[in-house]
Amino acid sequence: MILGRVTGTVWATKKDEKLEGAKFLIVQHYNMDLSPQDKFTVAVDSVGAGAGEYVLFAAGSSARQTEQTKDRPVDAVIMAIIDEVDLKK
Repeated sequence: MILGRVTGTVWATKKDEKLEGAKFLIVQHYNMDLSPQDKFTVAVDSVGAGAGEYVLFAAGSSARQTEQTKDRPVDAVIMAIIDEVDLKK
């Protein structure tokens, strides 16, 4: 899983029929100390995430393991909205 923050939305009116109903969000990658990285991913939202929220997302074949993404051409999926990060140093 990768820690990130939702920074925007991607709208696609024409897409593969297996992606109908999918919501695409832009997720900026973050380090565990909540500092941003200069890396972004477009991910399918499976939990109702919104702009500004910290999320956990999976990429690669793991992205096709949720009910919403099973057997769909998806490479990244948001699967959790983060409430809190408690990092002990």
